[in-house]
Amino acid sequence: MNASSLVQKVWNYCHTLRDDGVGYGDYLEQLTYLLFLKMAHEYSEPPYERDTQVPVTHNWTTLCNKTGEKLEDHYRHVLKKLGGEPGMLGAIFHKAENKIPDPAKLARIVKMIDGEQWLGMDSDTKGDLYEGLLQKNAEDTKSGAGQYFTPRAIIDAMVECVQPKPMKTIADPACGTGGFFLSAYNWISEQKLNTKQKKFLRDDTFYGNEIVPSTRRLCLMNLFLHNIGDIEGEPSVARADALLKAPEKKVDYVLANPPFGKKSSMTITNEEKQENKKEDKDSLTYERQDFWATTTNKQLNFLQHIVSMLKTSGQAAVVLPDNVLFEGGVGERIRKKWLKNCNVHTILRLPTGIFYANGVKANVVFFDNAPRDGKTHTKGIWYYDLRTNKHFTLKQRPLTLNDLQDFIQCYNPDSRADRKETERFKFFEYEELAARDKTSLDIFWLKDDSLDNLDNLPPPAILQQEIIDHLEAALASFRDVAEGLPATSFEV
Repeated sequence: MNASSLVQKVWNYCHTLRDDGVGYGDYLEQLTYLLFLKMAHEYSEPPYERDTQVPVTHNWTTLCNKTGEKLEDHYRHVLKKLGGEPGMLGAIFHKAENKIPDPAKLARIVKMIDGEQWLGMDSDTKGDLYEGLLQKNAEDTKSGAGQYFTPRAIIDAMVECVQPKPMKTIADPACGTGGFFLSAYNWISEQKLNTKQKKFLRDDTFYGNEIVPSTRRLCLMNLFLHNIGDIEGEPSVARADALLKAPEKKVDYVLANPPFGKKSSMTITNEEKQENKKEDKDSLTYERQDFWATTTNKQLNFLQHIVSMLKTSGQAAVVLPDNVLFEGGVGERIRKKWLKNCNVHTILRLPTGIFYANGVKANVVFFDNAPRDGKTHTKGIWYYDLRTNKHFTLKQRPLTLNDLQDFIQCYNPDSRADRKETERFKFFEYEELAARDKTSLDIFWLKDDSLDNLDNLPPPAILQQEIIDHLEAALASFRDVAEGLPATSFEV
């Protein structure tokens, strides 16, 4: 059975659960528990005969020989027991609960999973199956899972530009369901690897953080099905907020799309905390001496953290919202430090309509870390405008990797020194950027054709979505302004 038909078969079971109030996310979570347990059972049998740490009293076979209330009761005990185990097992089943209220339907899912030999499938088939389910879950707006889902075309283009090398470490401080890791894994796997390189790729390449327990669980399962990590090993994704402390390990690459949403309930302070402290008194405060400035702005804090994560020779490609490029105050101070301490060399201005969250205006920023030698390492920034006169939606006109091929060619990953300007690709000297008001990096130069040519507008569905995106972005900006003003500012 190919991946698409298997996805459909597995997903069809969800329709039988909708009437019971089981959402896509809950169903996918239950599949994760049962699928992992079945694969652990297959690993414990010949020819593998591995010790998977699953107690014999709570393994897969104990579910297969029960029905009705006995199955439901035993399944609940299995989840609780395995959630207390160490390593990958405990990480997958952390705080696991049964959310399938009908024992008969639970038995059907157990029977479906028991009917396949999962280890006999190659990692591409298993991985495509699970990614297909994650995609369907992200498309369900009620689940809210789309916030953890970066368009695959964007991820693949970022990886193709960075071109990560074997035996190097890769991190994502807010890794969601692991999309960046999988794309980088595929890129490196296509090279001719020796045994040592293959082992390093599986066990020692990827390091991530994800604070939402259910999302972390899906990420770990996604990686495991793609042959990243080991059933008997420790999880490569920590269940912790990456911003709360300085990174323990420096890495070669950071590929990330930190969560959108400007205001945070936390204030991250540095050695200038008294000077910069103009934050919400009710927010929690954490000290990071490695940060440049104090702020509750989540994206600015993630940017500072990502710089701290990199080795001196490290490289990063990060999705950042527009406000990081133009915000004044703390934002300007951080940008000045960023341009000086790193080589910020490329910015891809992304179109609207490509994220599941409405109103998102974002960019991919590529930069290299550099020694702290007092020199300014950014000599200038190349901009690629994929936003002006570009129209995309998630359904009618989704962004594809083919839409990004011109950018990848302009980026010229094999020889960045030989880049050439085009209509959409322009270079701006550091001196010009530094002289701009608030050191704003928010730059456009193309003319919006829709202002003049009303006969060549995109289809109505795309126009409607663009209007929604612009209104959502405007509302988000007003909220940010309102949050920064005293309560009496709106009194008449």
